[in-house]
Amino acid sequence: MTRDEQTGPLSRSFSVERLPQGSGVVTVEASQAECDALAKDFRIPAIRDLVGRFDLSGSLNRLLVTGTVEAVVTQVCTVTLDPFETKVSESVEVAFTDTDQLAGTDAEDADVPDPIVGGRIDFGILTAEFLALGLDPYPRKPGAAFEETRIGEDVKPFDALRRLRPDGT
Repeated sequence: MTRDEQTGPLSRSFSVERLPQGSGVVTVEASQAECDALAKDFRIPAIRDLVGRFDLSGSLNRLLVTGTVEAVVTQVCTVTLDPFETKVSESVEVAFTDTDQLAGTDAEDADVPDPIVGGRIDFGILTAEFLALGLDPYPRKPGAAFEETRIGEDVKPFDALRRLRPDGT
């Protein structure tokens, strides 16, 4: 498995020891090439202006990351099948802890913090994950509405049987 297959198209790995202690800020700005690769992965037409802004608090062993991920995405309307642009803004709140502290915990427990792996946190992957969470799975272009179309008369369930009767009633 190559490094790109492990991390994905957007990677900004930081050593926890080099992050500001107590509090700090990390900003991830994706290049257009990274946005294009993410759009391909997410199977949407385009992504642009992807930025993750994260505030850090805590210690080397337990770090709380809060902030927002914002981007402009082009999605395809599920009603009209027209592409349209929309802004995505997703709030982030994730706790990270040293992998040694996770020993003996159930990985599926919702309250278990994400692991700090090898003393590093990848804020690029975090940005991509929260962008994916912010995407509408059934996007609808503003103003697009599903309208039922009818052709001809209203057909009733037993109309075909009525025509088979000799008197037509």
